[in-house]
Amino acid sequence: MKAFLRKNGFVLSGGLIQGAGMGIFLFPHSIPSGGAGGLAVLLHYWFSISMGLALWIVNFSMLLIAIRYLGNRCTLWTMLAVSITSLAVVVLQQCVSLPLNHVWIDLPLGSLFLGTGVGLLMRQGVSNGGVGVLALIISTSRNSLPGKPLFWINSCIFLLTAFIIRWDILFLALLSQWISTKMVDVIYRLDMWSISSTFWRRKS
Repeated sequence: MKAFLRKNGFVLSGGLIQGAGMGIFLFPHSIPSGGAGGLAVLLHYWFSISMGLALWIVNFSMLLIAIRYLGNRCTLWTMLAVSITSLAVVVLQQCVSLPLNHVWIDLPLGSLFLGTGVGLLMRQGVSNGGVGVLALIISTSRNSLPGKPLFWINSCIFLLTAFIIRWDILFLALLSQWISTKMVDVIYRLDMWSISSTFWRRKS
């Protein structure tokens, strides 16, 4: 039960932090948060379906892959993480208004939040949804850090999206992914249990 509650806390925290990075800092500047957003834009462009439905299709497809390669438990945790992230984006966009709205301030801050949230999820063996599933599968099979495959998968999708639709946000999207995936690896390396144990010992 203790392990379950601890994992649940990390998953909830990861989803909320990821959602904050998207909803408060990145989405107001139309900066894609990852490959799933880029694929959703392409589906909307090609088939004229709504962005919400397109994003759901992408995430659902990735969850089907997760069931096969990562198991039912990982898929259920991923569904929770995706739901928390989506809810956080909706609530924070409505409730939080930053006094400064400058892309060169919001982009690094949003990317750091995004990478922290994704890193917390992947430390628990939980995907952040979308193409994060593929990155988690690759990192698990190779016993490597997930940041690098996540960066390259997302970069390829950004390039495809920019080539088909427009190029103006490509640089911002790639820079955001570079920062966030570096942060993913930083969080992935941390010994969270030792940090939390040290904190509680000092507090007591």
